[in-house]
Amino acid sequence: MKTLKEKTATGILWGAMNNGSMQVLGALFGIITARLLSPKDYALVGMLAIFPAVAGAIQESGFTSALVNMKKTEDNDYNSVFWFSLLMGTLLYIILFFCSPLISFYYKQPEIVALSRVSFITIPLSAIGIVPQAYLFKSLKVKEATMIRIQALIASGIVGITMAINGMAYWSIVWQQIIYVLITSLGKFMYIPWRPSIHIDFKPVRKMFGFSCKIMFTSIINTVSNNILIVIFGRLFPVQAVGNFSQANSWNNKAYSLVSGTVAQVAQPVFSSIDDDKERLRNVFRKMVRFTAFLSFPVMFGLAIISQEFIILAIGSKWAESVFLLQILCISGAFLPLHGTFQNLIISKGRSDLYLWGNIGLLLSSIVLIVALAKLGIVIMIAGYSILNIGWVVVWQYYAHKLIGLKYIDTLKDIFPFFISALAVMSITYFIASFVDSMALRLIIKMILSVLIYFTVMKLAKVKMLDECMNYIFHRNK
Repeated sequence: MKTLKEKTATGILWGAMNNGSMQVLGALFGIITARLLSPKDYALVGMLAIFPAVAGAIQESGFTSALVNMKKTEDNDYNSVFWFSLLMGTLLYIILFFCSPLISFYYKQPEIVALSRVSFITIPLSAIGIVPQAYLFKSLKVKEATMIRIQALIASGIVGITMAINGMAYWSIVWQQIIYVLITSLGKFMYIPWRPSIHIDFKPVRKMFGFSCKIMFTSIINTVSNNILIVIFGRLFPVQAVGNFSQANSWNNKAYSLVSGTVAQVAQPVFSSIDDDKERLRNVFRKMVRFTAFLSFPVMFGLAIISQEFIILAIGSKWAESVFLLQILCISGAFLPLHGTFQNLIISKGRSDLYLWGNIGLLLSSIVLIVALAKLGIVIMIAGYSILNIGWVVVWQYYAHKLIGLKYIDTLKDIFPFFISALAVMSITYFIASFVDSMALRLIIKMILSVLIYFTVMKLAKVKMLDECMNYIFHRNK
């Protein structure tokens, strides 16, 4: 029987492999499709992203977290959530199908009517995979989730590239998304023993809803908050500018998801397994925060310093206007995985109400800020939004203090050394590489040098996090 520490380490290892392989493959397919498609193609698809995302939050309704936090889960609990999610997803698709002309009218883009009606097929398809995902998540079966996601990404990526080569424009992105959701939703059943039955009983859903509804509302608010910029940009700015933002935001999401996804796959189950021992939970949580900071700051600051070379060389000069937007987003993106770690703690302690109010506050603050900065242009709006996301870590820390007595000074001690180390390393790397004229060589130097310097700094500082990671990997390979 594995200890909690061993399960956590295994989950993090597979989580890193999962997200690492996913982001590498996603980046590869993203580079190819970005070279084939135009900013308008990405803008049109990006404008629609908020609708399936909100629908997904509604059909999931927080039941994944509810199932994970249940001490004993029975087949009827899974079955009840499965049928609720599927019926809700189907209903939401029908509603959005008939609302597509209104969406098209808002964005002033006639192509959106047909595009949205096909794109939104992912809503009921994703509903099928909600319960299997909860089962895998609760069981910490990160390896199995990794395998199906990689297979889905490869298959959908090949479809998308093939369609893009044949001039299918934005349809290639849409069908890539549909194939990915279809394979992941159905493929998860290969790795779990549970199967849905035709016996439909919604009593478990009603019992869970008191807890899960707060998660649902928070997920909706989170989704709106994450997509609010492109929704507003789609209305205010030319489609070219929206496309450039969509491209920058996509690479930013890929990068910080590499970190947040690695941690998220183990954080909530691990926190939930520690009962009534605040000191132990506080120690485990602080270690998770340090691990998040250890990865997040060098990854995101590193992307910021290579963004110009990467964008121009990888996807072409037609995307040059997205470089500065990506650099701004990377700064706040370094703090977003920390948001997720705090949120997982809050949810694991059954305080979905705090999770809800924290995200309501962030959304309302974002809207007020964006409206106030609207006349100053897209760059200032993104910068203000990014600063707000960085500062909101203080709010999540406040909730952690209420739940487990975590002190502000302790969080600062856990985060600041990695922040300042990564900032110094990337600044030195950027300065040294600036003397190199060749863009390709400059990119290579920045990537290699930043990794070597950061590793050296961590070793010289005798950072336990690095030693533990290396020891675990070494032990696994013995």
